[in-house]
Amino acid sequence: MIDLVAVEALVAVDRCGSVGGAATELGFTPSAVSQQVKRLERQVDAVLLERAGRGVVLTAAGRRLAAEGRALAAQVEELRSRLHADEGRPVGLVRLAAFATAVRGLVPDLLAGLRESAPGLDVEVREIDPWDAVAEVAAGRCDVALVHHWEGIGLRIPAGLRSERVLVDTADVLVHSDDPLAGRAWVTPTELADHAWVSTPPGTICHAWFDHMFRGAERAPRVDYRCVEFASQVALVERGLAVALVPRLGRGRLPADVVAVPVRDPEPTRPVDVVWRASMTASPAVAAVRDRLRGTSDAPSRAGDPGR
Repeated sequence: MIDLVAVEALVAVDRCGSVGGAATELGFTPSAVSQQVKRLERQVDAVLLERAGRGVVLTAAGRRLAAEGRALAAQVEELRSRLHADEGRPVGLVRLAAFATAVRGLVPDLLAGLRESAPGLDVEVREIDPWDAVAEVAAGRCDVALVHHWEGIGLRIPAGLRSERVLVDTADVLVHSDDPLAGRAWVTPTELADHAWVSTPPGTICHAWFDHMFRGAERAPRVDYRCVEFASQVALVERGLAVALVPRLGRGRLPADVVAVPVRDPEPTRPVDVVWRASMTASPAVAAVRDRLRGTSDAPSRAGDPGR
């Protein structure tokens, strides 16, 4: 009989690249993970790990068993989801990953709604950027994720995951009320090239779209400041130090001296999706989260008009 917990330990070692990483992910000690793998080696009568420098690597047999183990884990998860579906009530723990503005603009209402409709459900929330959130769901470290991708900037969803549209968010350029552009109905990226900008740092999905937006402009924008938090960007705009591209979702009311101006050619829009593993589609817990998120696109307070 093969121990499924030991198989999970081997899969974690393969995914994390080390026994220590697997131990951290699974909540065990490195010694416990090593013992589980040794027990699995006895059960299958094959060497699954071998030394490589100061670490370990999977043998050919280990890689084969890890691949089969991932498929087996998905089957077990799907079976568990179907059994819970037969019971009909969403209970237990759901691990939710969400990007920052979704945590502010969507998650509080989601949690409040689930407390009423699914009181037996516990939701654990982690703030994670979309690229990493997809990886966390695929690896089984999160169950559901709220992610976004800007039009023109793709977000690859692996084959074992499913996604569903929640809403389409729009970003505006924020300028100081004294800026000549503050009275415009809309602006284009070309008209913004001479302004000092505050933007998210390189390596983030929002910065990737910021670069994409100016791809057709005659020259690149001048980025003097880089801030992860949009609230910090708004503060710089309020002092007249820069302009910023800030989404409407979770933005809240702007200060009196900050004006939001729509952008065209291109219009900065970003679809917001909920992502989950295909093996959890039948799970009442995942279904409860998806149900609460449906209809969000009709709520202007979450991704509302520009202005203030």
